[in-house]
Amino acid sequence: MALVIFGFTYLVAAAIHLIVTWLAVGERARSFKAVSPGVLSPLGVMIGLFVVFVAAQVWGDTDRATAAANREASALRSIIILASAFPGEPEARVRTLVRSYIEEAATREWPMMAIQTATLRITPPPAQELFHLDISLTPVSQGQQVAQREIAVALENALDARRQRIIVSGSAVNGVKWSCLFIQAVCALLTIALIQSGDRRASAITMGLFASGVAACVLLVAAHDRPFTGHISVAATPLLQVMPEAAATVRAPNRTAE
Repeated sequence: MALVIFGFTYLVAAAIHLIVTWLAVGERARSFKAVSPGVLSPLGVMIGLFVVFVAAQVWGDTDRATAAANREASALRSIIILASAFPGEPEARVRTLVRSYIEEAATREWPMMAIQTATLRITPPPAQELFHLDISLTPVSQGQQVAQREIAVALENALDARRQRIIVSGSAVNGVKWSCLFIQAVCALLTIALIQSGDRRASAITMGLFASGVAACVLLVAAHDRPFTGHISVAATPLLQVMPEAAATVRAPNRTAE
């Protein structure tokens, strides 16, 4: 990505430099030199504000994606802890369903979110089974009644966090914003080329420096553009960290001595 962005930016800058140098002859050269250097200041301010505006959206999406993944993991962890109120087969079943939910999210949903194809049309089957299991439990104590109710609340929170991360996975900087940023950068490069048209070396150095700054800003935004894509992305690590052990390792219910 860095090679493509920097290479394309330098190519555009070189093309502008060559075209302006070729046209800067005779009367046109005097007109080019008459361009006021003061134009660069408002252009630079506008580019800076636009980069901040786009970056705020990108980093906001990343923060929301991270928060959603963490909240989902926390809710699933609560379900695992609350399941201990129903020792034996119910607890083992809850742990198995939570494990299946996390495995499906990490192996199927995360790759789909990376390519922005994940949808909210289907609720994960493990979540549906977990809901039906919860309402089918027959609590025999007040503690189990509270645990049953809290499991339902935690499951609702987990599904809500899942909806949030899938919605955020479809967010990206649209083509209009990229086009506006490109036009502003071209205008600034063109202004530099016109002002420095009388000195080719100074023009090349100045345009190269400005192009490097623009490419660095674009790279920073593009690297964080899609929260679940690329090396700098939100991973399923929080969910995998709370994945319960196999159901076979669940403790058996306590029995009173006869």
